[in-house]
Amino acid sequence: MGQSPRPHQIPVVVLAGFLGSGKTTLLNHLLHRSGGSRIGAVVNDFGAIEIDAMAVAGALGDSTVSLGNGCLCCAVDAGELDLYLDRLARPETGIDVIVIEASGLAEPQELVRMVLASENPRVVYGGLVEVVDAAEFDATRAKHPEIDRHLALADLVVVNKLDRATDAERVLRQVRSLTDRTAVVPATYGRIDPEFLFDCRPSEERIGQLSFDDLHDDAHDAHGPDGEGHGHAGHLHTGYDSLSFVSDVPLDPRRLMRFLDSRPEGLYRIKGYVDFGAHDPRNRYAVHAVGRFLRFYPEPWAPGAGRLTQLVLIGSGIDAPLLGKELEACRSDAPHTVDEHGMWGVLRYVQDPDEPDPGADDVPGLDSEPLYDPESEPLYDPESEPLYDPESEPLYDPESAPEA
Repeated sequence: MGQSPRPHQIPVVVLAGFLGSGKTTLLNHLLHRSGGSRIGAVVNDFGAIEIDAMAVAGALGDSTVSLGNGCLCCAVDAGELDLYLDRLARPETGIDVIVIEASGLAEPQELVRMVLASENPRVVYGGLVEVVDAAEFDATRAKHPEIDRHLALADLVVVNKLDRATDAERVLRQVRSLTDRTAVVPATYGRIDPEFLFDCRPSEERIGQLSFDDLHDDAHDAHGPDGEGHGHAGHLHTGYDSLSFVSDVPLDPRRLMRFLDSRPEGLYRIKGYVDFGAHDPRNRYAVHAVGRFLRFYPEPWAPGAGRLTQLVLIGSGIDAPLLGKELEACRSDAPHTVDEHGMWGVLRYVQDPDEPDPGADDVPGLDSEPLYDPESEPLYDPESEPLYDPESEPLYDPESAPEA
């Protein structure tokens, strides 16, 4: 099954949370610690983003501007979202990730729907990140009970301002009880590792002009946002766990789908390539999973390339050794077990390049279906399909045609 090369897809991350939760602070942090990546930010309300003056090469307003660290920001009404996604995703912009900062009163479910409904082949859903103010969580929940539903929809929850909460552990437990296997990350000042959300460019790719990271790192590491010395107080790498899995033995598609269907609590991202061996000897399958969203992208093996499965799993509080063992159990080098139905579960998550991504079926709460259940797939029965019988077609009778 030959496949045409797919365009590079830019993850679109929806950043939501009620007023005062720290969304803008988190976005600023991502801009500051982008690792040389170019971030396109779509701001759903018309407030300025407070970024350190030394980094800004223009003023944010209700138009597109270019910042000193190579980021591109827009202030935009949600109704124009698809238009701005198209603008930001053009290859000439060089954008690596798009972050939509929703207004404090926006309905994140609708923004997710809009991203999933985009017909732009250059973008892909990058997850719903819900930011929670730990210090005001009880009061916010009393005033906005819909936060429970927002947390249930989220792919990643950032519990921010933990340093100001009187009982941080209780808030964390309560937030986790309101999510469905979602990664919950504690934070102060919105500091989370950008690798949670997107792949930062390697530092060696940053050539030419001095990047914002180079200017900002020393000050950021020596002083916290409040000006006090903290050294490496952020310790961003401690916010998540990761697992790298490599196998020179192909994976069995049914076993892998069972693994993906039972993804554990806290596993947020899966990325990489899968070799399904004799199930599809011509293609490797790029995999992109964020929260409960899943896509496979078949692409031809390069001539002479080594055939490996290479996966990276990222989450918070995940049991990496156990996940590694479960992936090992997906390995299978038994061509005699290959059958025509083995790839059905995988192909369900392969998007037709000529069709818009329906997407919402993969996100619980958005009219979703469960992930692949092999028992739910009826086997094809050729006896159930009647053969074409030309005698069953009446001959054309011009007398029976209605008058024009």
